[in-house]
Amino acid sequence: MIFSEIATKMNTKIQNDEQMTVDIELNDGTEVSCAVLIVLTVQEKDYIVLLPLDENGQNNDGNVWFYQFIQKSEDAEPELGYIEDDDEYEAVADAFDEYLDDVEFDELIDADPED
Repeated sequence: MIFSEIATKMNTKIQNDEQMTVDIELNDGTEVSCAVLIVLTVQEKDYIVLLPLDENGQNNDGNVWFYQFIQKSEDAEPELGYIEDDDEYEAVADAFDEYLDDVEFDELIDADPED
């Protein structure tokens, strides 16, 4: 899986246990806090994968949300954009599935045979 420079920097922060959250305002005006799981690069665009959290900081349904991840410069605050095209959304979902498969495979390889 290939990541852009921006995605690589964000993912390094996430992998170094830097807890990252984003607050998303929904159409009904409610705000949902989300944990940042990863930033993926698909067809030369960056996308962020968010895990919505409840008021206790938990996610009980396993659903994730995908948004465009837009960072115009290194000093600029990142912006999120909606993915309105179904094919684009499917490509991001497929990339996330591939990422999960890679992570699961890596965990199997790294697992201690004594466990």
